[in-house]
Amino acid sequence: MDYLFGILVLLCGAVQPGRGDEPKHNVPRLKLSYKEMLETSNLVTFNGLANSSSYDAFLLDEERGRLLVGAEDHIFSFDLVNINRDHKQIAWPATPSKRDECKWAGKDLGKECSNFIRVLQPYNQTHMYICGTGAFHPICSFLEMGKRAEDNIFRLASHFENGRGKSPYDPKMLSASLLIDGELYSGTSADFMGRDFAIFRTLGDHHPIRTEQHDSRWLNDPRFISVHLIPESDNPEDDKIFLFFKENAMDGEHTGKATIARIGQLCKNDMGGHRSLVNKWTTFLKARLMCSVPGVNGIDTHFDELQDVFLMSSKDPKNPLIYAVFTTSSNIFKGSAVCMYNMADIRRVFLGPYAHRDGPNYQWVPFQGRVPYPRPGTCPSKTFGGFDSTKDLPDDVITFARGHPAMYNPVHPIGGRPIMVRTDVDYQFSQLVVDRVEAEDGQYDVMFIGTDMGTVLKVVTIPRESWHDLEEVVLEEMTVFREPTPITAMELSTKQQQLYLGSGLGVSQMSLHRCEVYGKACAECCLARDPYCAWDGSECSRYFPTAKRRTRRQDIRNGDPLSQCSDLQHHGGSVEDRSVYGVENSSMFLECSPKSQRALIYWQLQKPNDDRKLEIKRDDRVLRTDQGLLIRSLAQSDTGIYHCQAVEHGFIQPLLRLNLQVIPAQRLGDILPGLSSAGGGVGHSPKHRLWYRDFLSLLDHPDLNSVEEFCDRVWKKERKQKRVKTPNGNSQGHGPRLELQHSQPAAKWRRMQENKKGRNRRTHELQRPPRSV
Repeated sequence: MDYLFGILVLLCGAVQPGRGDEPKHNVPRLKLSYKEMLETSNLVTFNGLANSSSYDAFLLDEERGRLLVGAEDHIFSFDLVNINRDHKQIAWPATPSKRDECKWAGKDLGKECSNFIRVLQPYNQTHMYICGTGAFHPICSFLEMGKRAEDNIFRLASHFENGRGKSPYDPKMLSASLLIDGELYSGTSADFMGRDFAIFRTLGDHHPIRTEQHDSRWLNDPRFISVHLIPESDNPEDDKIFLFFKENAMDGEHTGKATIARIGQLCKNDMGGHRSLVNKWTTFLKARLMCSVPGVNGIDTHFDELQDVFLMSSKDPKNPLIYAVFTTSSNIFKGSAVCMYNMADIRRVFLGPYAHRDGPNYQWVPFQGRVPYPRPGTCPSKTFGGFDSTKDLPDDVITFARGHPAMYNPVHPIGGRPIMVRTDVDYQFSQLVVDRVEAEDGQYDVMFIGTDMGTVLKVVTIPRESWHDLEEVVLEEMTVFREPTPITAMELSTKQQQLYLGSGLGVSQMSLHRCEVYGKACAECCLARDPYCAWDGSECSRYFPTAKRRTRRQDIRNGDPLSQCSDLQHHGGSVEDRSVYGVENSSMFLECSPKSQRALIYWQLQKPNDDRKLEIKRDDRVLRTDQGLLIRSLAQSDTGIYHCQAVEHGFIQPLLRLNLQVIPAQRLGDILPGLSSAGGGVGHSPKHRLWYRDFLSLLDHPDLNSVEEFCDRVWKKERKQKRVKTPNGNSQGHGPRLELQHSQPAAKWRRMQENKKGRNRRTHELQRPPRSV
């Protein structure tokens, strides 16, 4: 029987003694494959065009109900309700001459010498501003959309302009942009070779402005992630632009850290200097964003590769909550983390000491000298200092700003550590959006995290005592693309309750909630701890805060079914009863797996004529897997009722009752010729192995209650196979698999059944099994 044991191990995964006893932290409660998402109508996909890729630039237009997507040589407009229902597209390829120049410059014609759309920003009520790489010749234009959705306008303007300083040359370069009040702020490379990186302000009525050129203190090979406008006060003159990027560490800074994450700020009304820093930013400052896990001996695990940033707006627009996704830059291990920051901590760092190089080793230290007035980085306004323009700033302020663009202190996350870390998985985080959801017991932020494997994690963080002590609950892990591919863009529509995802393969759309997948019982719905879902008395469905409390059952903070589901016998769902059969001395696998991956399985055995339920102890003979219980060698003492229960969050839920009957090996030997009566082993001939295989497969059936029924089923299978036609049209004389024609028990049973179906004779003989059985 050992070969059956080996097959079961392969089927059931790695089997470990006692597996299932350990708490399952950080695993998704539900894991849905791409196929399952499609079959349950929880996913809509646009698989992209054969001649396009890189669906990376997203712009959500809630008013018109459209999602604009920039890709390779194309701009798309998708319906927010269903991206496959009514999509529009415009082809905008690079010109043949530009493609030729790109090829002659040594670039890849198929992968680089196209027009990859990288800027997609709203310009006014009727137009969008878009830019692309233009086969290493950046190009920009306007996209006309009409004022209302019913205008049904979607066309590219015939006027094109140079995209230098707006879009990158190289499609692989990370860039970011924001268009506000007619001015475009861009972090990008400004030359063909990708060496001149800068933060630009273009368009509008003012002269273009940028960061200092070829000064590694300002920017050191940056890769830009996102740009945001955050007010500083109630006075619009104090508004600041914040940029999130990663760059190489400055010489002598943070030894051993090649890449560090940054947050940069500059004043929206910065017009550059008068005699120095002309047409350059005078208010630019940057600080390091820390996201690390404290370790032993003071050695932290750093996550330095900033991947994405999401700003969760609050009632106070000056103080959004900042979520950031990081990965490791280490070659030793792969890891991802999510850190949260507040604006008070960020402003405190920008008001702290500047980084300054000093001393015999020329190391970075906090600047201890006199800081000129007004403090460099302060916006010219009536709020602070009364200067009308940066062109009026004193020369010593401009000189200091040129030489001290970096702050000495880093920005630490809320709580001093990440709210979520992954280091033991085969994927890394790539994108993030967050939805603030109103639940019965308060507000919760639900994170949707995209990975480089084409999956999405849905995670809710639940404060235990405070924001410094959070419980992380991974609700779902969903595969949203047909094959593994990095998710490169994400947008969330609260109005449509939909999530939109971009990758190199195409665009996918999924609902923010799938309450029905949690189960059909109150306990299952409550244990899910999904702020979107609640038990409404009959099913797990979408929670609405306006619904009457009397009929809604939800407990996100504790996930306690006992407090929510008054009649657990009714709301806990019915327990399935099943009969299974095994052969003495053979292997037996009792399948029972909970819907929730966070649940632990607890097994009990109730022996015949005994009301007691005994816990099944693990030993060399009984092994546990995530899918069930594996008994290596059945004994008569294993007969009984096996109770399978799921234990999750302190709640025990019965799942299944399996009535196992162990058939003696000697009896099996009488039925199956060639079997060893002593060990129940299978003979070496193919015929005997097929007999045994079909015997086990037919016995493991809930409505099969006797060995006689087994014989009947084998005979029916044999007769069906005898009717299989040969290629010449004649009936095939022998069953191709079972070869049971010469088996005396089966033959006799067949004759008896024919008599029964024919003239209903010899009734008393038909009701008695054959002697050999």
